Parts: sequence; C-alpha cells; structure tokens
Amino acid sequence: MVGRKKIKTRGKLQLSRYFQELNTGERVAIAREPAVQSSFPERMQGRTGVVEGKRGRIYMVKIKDQNKEKRYLIAPVHLKRMGESQ
Repeated sequence: MVGRKKIKTRGKLQLSRYFQELNTGERVAIAREPAVQSSFPERMQGRTGVVEGKRGRIYMVKIKDQNKEKRYLIAPVHLKRMGESQ
C-alpha cells in the first residue's frame, strides 16, 4: 500500500519525474504518484520491471508476474529509475 506524502508535498508533482526520459532496457521501480488522478492498480505498487519502449508519452514496462511476462503502459511520473539491465 502507498504511504502518505509529507504535508508540504501533498498535491504537488515533481516536474523532473513527470518529464523524465527513460531508455530502452533500463530497470525501473513502479511507485504510484498519488497527486496524479489515475486508475492505478494497487497490485502494481512496488514491482520492478524493464522499459521495453515508448508509446507517445507513456512507457511500456515488462514485468515478470510469477512465470508470465506481462507488459504494462505506465506514465513516467509513476516510474523510478533503478539502473541498467544486464
């Protein structure tokens, strides 16, 4: 479950995260941004995946769900860069 934001940052966006550019193959962690209205599933919170590509402003992220690989379209404001994939 997503924790609360600190009182001074509630309702505000980090523009650097909103407009961040990610490269194909980068590992990302999924962290929901509560200031953005979206129907973001709670089961995705805290998962990690690999960026596969870009569609418009949204990134396609490949996530391993037990034995299956799934692809989700996620806005960059909900992604945190972790490092390069091997």
